[in-house]
Amino acid sequence: MRIFLDANVLFSAGKSAGAIRGFLEVLKSSGLTLVADAYVIEEARRNLEAKFPASLQDFEVVLRHIESSATLRCFLPPGLAPELPEKDRPVLASAIQGRCDVLLTGDRTHFGPFYGKKLEGVTIHSPAGLAKHLQDRATERSATPS
Repeated sequence: MRIFLDANVLFSAGKSAGAIRGFLEVLKSSGLTLVADAYVIEEARRNLEAKFPASLQDFEVVLRHIESSATLRCFLPPGLAPELPEKDRPVLASAIQGRCDVLLTGDRTHFGPFYGKKLEGVTIHSPAGLAKHLQDRATERSATPS
C-alpha cells in the first residue's frame, strides 16, 4: 500500500517524537510505502522553520524513510473535488499521479468531507481513520478461514 503524506502529517512527525511520528514508523515497519512530493515537503519544512526551527534535524531524519519525488505539474480531473482550495488540489493530484492508495491528512477543514471516500483510486484518511481502517482490515483477514 502506498500512502501519500500531506504537509501537516510531515510537520507533526518532524515537530516531535509523538503519536504521528510513531504511527509513521509503524506503517513503514509494516511494509507500507510512505510517499511525499517536494510540494508537501517544502510546505512542512517552511512551517517547521517558522515555528519549531530546532526540529529541522529530526524532520530530515523522518524524510529518510519516505519515498519522495519532484513536484509534478499534474491537475485534478475536471469536476473532481471542486470545493478543495487551490493550495490543496496539488496534494490530491500528486497522490493520484503517484498511484497512491491513501492520502493521509489531518486537514479536517478542507479534506474532512472526503475522509473515507475514494477519489480516482485514492482513499482520503485522517491518521485516526487510517489506523481504524488498517485495524478493521487485519481483523477481517484473521476472521477469514484459510
